[in-house]
Amino acid sequence: MHIIKTNIPEVMIFEPKVFGDERGFFFESFNAKVFERATGLSINFVQDNHSKSTKNVLRGLHYQIEQSQGKLVRVTQGEVFDVVVDLRASSATFGQWEGIRLSAENKRQLWVPAGFAHGFLVLSDTAEFLYKTTDFYAPQYECCLKWDDASVGIQWPLQDAPILSEKDNLGLSLQETKKFI
Repeated sequence: MHIIKTNIPEVMIFEPKVFGDERGFFFESFNAKVFERATGLSINFVQDNHSKSTKNVLRGLHYQIEQSQGKLVRVTQGEVFDVVVDLRASSATFGQWEGIRLSAENKRQLWVPAGFAHGFLVLSDTAEFLYKTTDFYAPQYECCLKWDDASVGIQWPLQDAPILSEKDNLGLSLQETKKFI
């Protein structure tokens, strides 16, 4: 597994070693020892989620202010532009974002630590997105940072207007939204 650092030190890309031949491919998608060495965290994932979305669907930017979730995310079909925003008010990278293309082809995974908002834009006709979480979904604590907040300035690779859920249309600005300490 190759670990790629981002501009936000706690956010990392995990790029697997893929072994392929005419039969197909094999790769190790998660190894607790490798993950712990890279992040310094001993993680217990408690929930796996799987979504399918169509082109131009933008999901996010979601987080739970309590029962905060760390997420290890990847794409098994299609391609997305995946984004995280640091919402830890005491962090040197507060309000900064990182965006990466995740695809079935590149097989990269992104570690989204607790304390970050997360979302993605589907770039292919469809995309299947999987993520492992460190805590359970708790809708009573769910928050949504506005996907196009000018103060954050995410450069989404949009070709058309995104398709948003009602919840995501109601996202709050960085100034208005709840933050982590």
